[in-house]
Amino acid sequence: MQSRQGRVLAGVLDAAEAASPVEAVEAVTREVGVALGASAVSFLIADLSGRALVRLAYVPIDNAGGTHRYGEEVATVLPFDGSPAEQALRTQTVQVVGGSDSWTVLAPVTERGEVIGLLEMMLPEEPTAQELGEIARTAHALAFVVIANRRHTDLFEWGQRTDPFTLSAEIQRRLLPSAFTCEASAFTLSGWLEPAASIGGDTFDYSLGRDVLHFSVTDAMGHGVASALTATLGVGSLRNTRRRGAGLVEQADAANTAVAEHAGVRGSYVTAVLGCLDLRTGVCTLLNAGHVPPLLVRGGEIEPLRLPGNFPLGMFTEADFLHEEITLQPGDRLVVVTDGMLERNAANLDLPAVLRSISDLHPREAVRALADAVLEVGGPTLADDATLLIIDWHGGHQRDRRSSAGADVERARVALPD
Repeated sequence: MQSRQGRVLAGVLDAAEAASPVEAVEAVTREVGVALGASAVSFLIADLSGRALVRLAYVPIDNAGGTHRYGEEVATVLPFDGSPAEQALRTQTVQVVGGSDSWTVLAPVTERGEVIGLLEMMLPEEPTAQELGEIARTAHALAFVVIANRRHTDLFEWGQRTDPFTLSAEIQRRLLPSAFTCEASAFTLSGWLEPAASIGGDTFDYSLGRDVLHFSVTDAMGHGVASALTATLGVGSLRNTRRRGAGLVEQADAANTAVAEHAGVRGSYVTAVLGCLDLRTGVCTLLNAGHVPPLLVRGGEIEPLRLPGNFPLGMFTEADFLHEEITLQPGDRLVVVTDGMLERNAANLDLPAVLRSISDLHPREAVRALADAVLEVGGPTLADDATLLIIDWHGGHQRDRRSSAGADVERARVALPD
């Protein structure tokens, strides 16, 4: 006989496929709420700022109405304020809040450590440990519903944008990976981009192979649409050669030619750090093309990595590129930033001190803490994009990842606001 959990998950999948992509999340949350006896269920999506949640779907179970249609939604923005919702999201643990006549359960909607949002459920009675486990697993399933359906509609992207995008920001957004965080047995990775008022052409990217992790951080010259288009050439070329199985030098050569020959503004160039991490050995190959040196955090010490000097991509057509290898040790943290983290007002930031203070945070929280620190000294409007990528090396590539409902809770260390 099928368990209730099995029936719930089967109902979730059926509801997701039966509804249109626009209505899939509301259909799924209704199915979950009915199965678990909730009076109301909400889905809150993580805002792109990383500092708020947006209530994108609210389904009162005892009312057949109450749903919205795409183009007519009214999304509610809930800024982070240390509430149980923020705690659930940042610690990746289910939170239960008791009320006068109901209980609220807040379950993270997460996939491989990537925070997608929260499932909020109103229950008439205090949930048991078994019911909380079912809710957590259902929230994990909801993550895949969102991932699958967002390919077919702008609804989720709309819900995450509390501020409108410029054209250059729209172009830049398409150059970033679809997930900013990735947890695996051997590493945890997270990236972040804090945009300037006029987009500065920064990007970060990564791709996981069977035994390797490819990654890059780039910064195109200038600002606005021209910079975003130059970044498109650089990132597009790097992805193209990477997907053909090319090494770092060949990737750099091709991107150098692409930017030099096709950039619309004469003299355009892209600085970059390209990396390839062997997950079996911890050997990390790095190529620095005129970029800020990567930082290695090891045992409380922060050391800029001295890599061979190379010209930025696109500066000289006939440039040659050199790379270097380092071997990571379990517990190491590799940090790659763009110059927006260091120049002008942001130069007042004591980056090594901040990196030491956040050394125990999950990379997902560490990148946001760094972005907040930059905004504090250089904001509220940055003169240049501030972009960063953090990779924690754990080793143990052959081991299975330890996770619960989409996240490795043991790694989800976080300092919550007072």
